Amino acid sequence: MKKILTICCFIILSTVVCIAQQKKSATFTNPLLPSGADPWVIYKNGFYYYTNSTGNNLVIWKTKRITELNQAEKKVVWTPPAGTNHSKELWAPELHFLKGKWYMYFAADDGNNNNHRLYVIENASADPLQGEWMFKGQIGDSTNKWAIDGSVFENKGQLYMIWAGWEGDVNGQQNIYIAKMKDPFTISSERVKISSPEYQWEKYGDLHDDNNPAHVNVNEGPEILKHNNKLFLIYSASGCWTDYYALGMLTATASSNLLDPASWKKSPQPVFKQSPENEVYAPGHNSFFKSPNGREDWILYHANSKPGQGCGHDRSPRAQKFGWKNDGSPNFGTPVKTGTALATPAE
Repeated sequence: MKKILTICCFIILSTVVCIAQQKKSATFTNPLLPSGADPWVIYKNGFYYYTNSTGNNLVIWKTKRITELNQAEKKVVWTPPAGTNHSKELWAPELHFLKGKWYMYFAADDGNNNNHRLYVIENASADPLQGEWMFKGQIGDSTNKWAIDGSVFENKGQLYMIWAGWEGDVNGQQNIYIAKMKDPFTISSERVKISSPEYQWEKYGDLHDDNNPAHVNVNEGPEILKHNNKLFLIYSASGCWTDYYALGMLTATASSNLLDPASWKKSPQPVFKQSPENEVYAPGHNSFFKSPNGREDWILYHANSKPGQGCGHDRSPRAQKFGWKNDGSPNFGTPVKTGTALATPAE
């Protein structure tokens, strides 16, 4: 009888613990990590693969649940050799699975920001945390101008790269460019400028640094979001060193000529911006992902929790679900306050 009671108690206790764990995992709070600028995530074969800027190497996190990122397996997959033009200031890495292989795109320089360019590494393994990452070299157009924040997308069977760059060789304004790609590591067309800062909310950029211009206007961090027959290019505007860093949007139809600047229509207002009442400042440089069941759309972005924290290590990755407006455009809402309980992505 004692044995039966013990077994029953064990079963009941196990059930209670299981229910408690399920309830615990049914919600999460932001931020997902204490620090992590330029967050990027891709979902494949039942796992989320996440990365963010570290500055000196490329790191990938692997997890079944993106909201449990702080418990995820984590691995440095590539460290640049010293003394090259891509040894330092590794920014905004992105992980893509293209034509049966993994590719990581990132910006890097030799310690001098004027020399930032885009680079790519390749891995043929099914799991990007396994196998060998091979350096494929610099990726860029014929102008070889300053470039950061490279992203890749496919439309109508054609591969494209989008990035932030300078018109010339001097800092002062960052624009968004697009070009066709022949393969995942080769740009095959001239670059075309499709966005420059034009509205006031895109032009907060005063600097108080003797090593930089007095003011810089910024469009950067372009990311493509597809919905029905439309492409939404979500980008970050104004300097990340300001509290006014926000997300803007360009819209094009999938059937249009994406290398024609006239195909892209800019929204006159930001689509996601700071919320002082929720203590969220400078939200930006985002990526997108689906819930495991494929039915929910989520935005992943970085932000600060206090004003004046700028572009440093205080930026932390955050996630929240978003919906769609009647006109088919995304509705990102307002950045959610740190510590607010949110339902986890549906499984």
